[in-house]
Amino acid sequence: MTTRTAPAGGGTTPRPEWSDVRPIRIVLVDDHSIMRQGLRAVLEREDDLRVVGEAGSATEAIAAVDAGRPHVVLLDLKLASGPQTDGLEVCRKLCADHPGIGVLVLTTFAEDRLVVESVQAGARGYVVKDVDTTELVRAIRAVSRGESAFDARSASAMVRSLSGGMPDRERLTDRELDVLRLLARGLSNRAIGAELFISETTVKFHVGNLMRKLMVSRRAEAVYAATKLGLL
Repeated sequence: MTTRTAPAGGGTTPRPEWSDVRPIRIVLVDDHSIMRQGLRAVLEREDDLRVVGEAGSATEAIAAVDAGRPHVVLLDLKLASGPQTDGLEVCRKLCADHPGIGVLVLTTFAEDRLVVESVQAGARGYVVKDVDTTELVRAIRAVSRGESAFDARSASAMVRSLSGGMPDRERLTDRELDVLRLLARGLSNRAIGAELFISETTVKFHVGNLMRKLMVSRRAEAVYAATKLGLL
């Protein structure tokens, strides 16, 4: 990977040349065209992000994903001429038809139930529309890597959906709980390691253990299962 160098006399720090990286292909699904236009304008300022399709309804969304073959779908839960949560059905269908796709819910609704149901439908992340640009881009990149991504309110909603318990022999350690809380925020293994002052290898070890104990194979599923078991 090459880096951009600072101009002569400048003091800026070199940063990655994102054009050397495969662009993350994105489809925008929102029933407001002005919202899609704004998102496209913001996202295409990033060298590693490319919007390859837009849709304003469930039918258009399925067609746009089939045609654009995106890595990530930014999906609103309320689509044109449909019920409040018709985006959930779109999410289920897209995840079933395209197993490798990353659905990131971007909506105005911050209800606990909708956050949980979105994860159940296959979404890798959930953020509300007043999220700042930096956090949205971070979430898109995380989801494209197969990681989970929740903004602070959505992560809290997952935590509030607690129920049940867990046998003592399968309880998570304090360190595994620390890792789990950071997973709920959508942090990568490297970022979790930096936050907890442990190595990335150690983070992977803890993630593997907690996923085994929770009997899941995906990070978003781990967050959902843990909240249901009252572990957060």
